Amino acid sequence: MVLMAEGKKALGTVAENTAARARFVAAFNAKDSTLLKKLGKIWSEDYTITTVDKSTNPLLLVGNGGFIIDNAVAKTSVTLKANPKYNSGPAMSGSIDTVVFKFIGDGTAAAQALANGELDVYAGQATADGVAALKKIAGVNVVGVNQVAYEHWDLHYDTVPGEDPYTGLFSVKDGAKSKALRQAFLLGLPREEIMTKLIAPINGVTTPIQSTWVSPGSAMYAKVTAGNGSSALSRGSQESRNAAALALVKKYYPKALSNPLKVRVLVPGNNPRRASEFALAKANLAKVGFDLQGEVRTDWPSLLGNSNYDVYFFAWVASSVTQRQSAEVFDTNGGNNILGYSNSKVDAIIATLDSPLSDATLAAKYIQIEYMTNNDAITTGVFVHPGVAAVNKDLKNVKPGPLSPQMVWNFWEWTY
Repeated sequence: MVLMAEGKKALGTVAENTAARARFVAAFNAKDSTLLKKLGKIWSEDYTITTVDKSTNPLLLVGNGGFIIDNAVAKTSVTLKANPKYNSGPAMSGSIDTVVFKFIGDGTAAAQALANGELDVYAGQATADGVAALKKIAGVNVVGVNQVAYEHWDLHYDTVPGEDPYTGLFSVKDGAKSKALRQAFLLGLPREEIMTKLIAPINGVTTPIQSTWVSPGSAMYAKVTAGNGSSALSRGSQESRNAAALALVKKYYPKALSNPLKVRVLVPGNNPRRASEFALAKANLAKVGFDLQGEVRTDWPSLLGNSNYDVYFFAWVASSVTQRQSAEVFDTNGGNNILGYSNSKVDAIIATLDSPLSDATLAAKYIQIEYMTNNDAITTGVFVHPGVAAVNKDLKNVKPGPLSPQMVWNFWEWTY
């Protein structure tokens, strides 16, 4: 970035690059705002590009991975070329020298492109009809593994740093009333119906997840979910939960059924499964006095934490398995805290997760954290994403993994 701040468009010699790094360190230590402001502007603005062509400063594309960006067409594709200087990971044993990522929002169109030979690999959020269509394509293998990615619904709690003040329906500043409304919303979210209609046809799983810290099938899942307070959202039938939710709402809004409370929901666009998920939620929550007003946005990730919304739903995707798990989501200063959530007792427990802990101790801490977040009624998980990919049979060694980046983690092995 120092070179870009100085108007350069290419790396220099090793000595020149080292000297540029030294200028950054010197400016940082001396609090030289002249250079640091230039670097800040580059960091905040220059990297937010959607098109890469011959006019793009090559310094923006410097990387040490196996592939580097060659060109990009906004909302259409990104082309990567093999990095001839790659030495930062496993040696390239495959034969692939070019990878083109195409962005196709319609799963049916993507399946057709695969059938036509226009794609070699397709991965997207699976639907039952989509999986059936993929399995009918000749010369294609359908593979996959459950991802370490969990779908969840989050309720805005307080203002997120850098955003306008949040004064919506679920604001913690409204005390007992907003907590009751958050509880009612989560009770009225039809998680079992979502599972039965959208997920079970793909993988047969009908039970919603009961933890946002540990995954079903893990050694401590049963222990954590037995004590984390999640049973309140699965006890009884959806009808009985609806009745409990409506009672909570009517305590503060007696005419909620005839004059429902408007709830602003950020809905991820270009995603048929999430469109269906929102429709199911909207229909059932109307029965307990909420009118879900969805705003469909394809740029939804950039709007997480925005105070214009009361509710977000999407998936957190793990890139590693550590003791901290979901800490960044629930810590007051966590990098993924998009709800403005803050609980000093939760923060105190999270602060202990960086030291080695026995499984029993770790499970106890997760239980404590989740019991408090469930009591604060800020989020609930719904399902673990069923990973599905369709691969040209001539392309070998594509082995989707559960962690991010699921599809391309072993790119160095891909070959024809």
